[in-house]
Amino acid sequence: MLGYEPDAFSYEAWVSLIHPDDRRAAEEEVNRAVRSHEAIHVEYRIKAMDGSWRWILSRGKAVAWDNDGNAVRLAGSLTDITERKKAEEEKAVLEAKLFQAQKLEAVALLAGGIAHDFNNVLSVMLGRAELALMRLNPRDPHYDEFNEILTVGRRCADLTRQLLMFARQQTIAPKVLDLNSTISSILKLLARITGENIDLSWKPAGNLWAVKMDPAQIDQLLANLLVNARDAISDVGRVIIETHNVTFDAGYCETHPGFTPGDYVMLAVSDDGCGMEKETLAKIFDPFYTTKALGRGTGLGLATVYGIVKQNNGFINVYSEPGKGTTFRMYLPRDPATAAETEPVRKRTLPRGNETVLLVEDDISLLGIGTAMLRELGYTVLAAGSPGAAIQRAEMQDGPIHLMISDVIMPEMNGRELKRRLETVFPSLKCLFVSGYTANVIAHHGVLDEGIHFLQKPFSIQELAVKVREVLDEA
Repeated sequence: MLGYEPDAFSYEAWVSLIHPDDRRAAEEEVNRAVRSHEAIHVEYRIKAMDGSWRWILSRGKAVAWDNDGNAVRLAGSLTDITERKKAEEEKAVLEAKLFQAQKLEAVALLAGGIAHDFNNVLSVMLGRAELALMRLNPRDPHYDEFNEILTVGRRCADLTRQLLMFARQQTIAPKVLDLNSTISSILKLLARITGENIDLSWKPAGNLWAVKMDPAQIDQLLANLLVNARDAISDVGRVIIETHNVTFDAGYCETHPGFTPGDYVMLAVSDDGCGMEKETLAKIFDPFYTTKALGRGTGLGLATVYGIVKQNNGFINVYSEPGKGTTFRMYLPRDPATAAETEPVRKRTLPRGNETVLLVEDDISLLGIGTAMLRELGYTVLAAGSPGAAIQRAEMQDGPIHLMISDVIMPEMNGRELKRRLETVFPSLKCLFVSGYTANVIAHHGVLDEGIHFLQKPFSIQELAVKVREVLDEA
């Protein structure tokens, strides 16, 4: 079974050939069984003549003793269980992946609910602080205090967005993209993240397939991965970003858990930093798990990466060894389209208007701050705290209503149903939906339906101003 001659396989030889990690347990089991006159039953790895390790199940019993009571003969069997052990290990890996996926789903549900409620509170806080700053002179003693509130509030808003991305509940507006062009356009920004001591190499593949996803998510993916790579490199080092076309067939996926058949664009980020042990690798996508020093990370960076990839129906593979660096490979489904759209550049000024806007929001605080923001921008605002109130306001309106801004999830009816009701009275009514709720409630897998305008809570007055004009000015 192992390739040795019988004469060469003494008890001492048997012990010396057992794997060092299993040797002590095997010897202790044999000694215990011999002393107690009980059966031997132990599994261990042993080195075959060809140098490979084979798993052995050893069963038997002492059958003869000397005058001092020491066992001099053992009878039993040695069974090669290598294939069974391989199957058990593969099963354990699959079970661990399933458990991890279930755990992340449970945390995602919790994260989405918390983020929704927290976003509503932040919207009021940020809006009031912004309006106060617009009305205060920079030399006013309270100006810096309101500015600090705004800064901290925006930091909190970023955290809730990261939670929603991890939970795959961040509403996105995907476009057909050439990943090479998208990454090339932000290389200078990415180089600032890594710093001068790290050589950032960009290796795009030729004739790359198109993908369909939100361009902003590419920025977030790479920014989070490059921050991690930078922190893994203690002094000078190298980070490589590369793309490739990859196709997986069913046969390949059967032997590679987590892979799905199909055509993919692979986006890889590799570093030559400190690398990670298996124990760390098993936890890297858990939210709030971090190996960084206190104050240096939230533990949401890789959780965000995981959420973005999953939200776009892709999957991620990580390879790392201590001292040998880390490679993240993200596989994004190929889109049949070949032409990539160009992302329009938004204006940075504060656009204003004088149209009539129907604002529908069931949270009274949010209704108040939204009304104040829109009036500050010059609009006539019809505020309604429920869909029923919105319908009444619309029926009483003598002139036109140019735009409805509505929360998506409300009592009585949702935003889309309200839109359909009001379009019977105002056929040319334009709509902008806002929400801090989980995106999979809003649209399938959190992806916006084509032609629907959406603004994520909490939003700044700048974001509101730009988005309102974008909707109103659309042909």
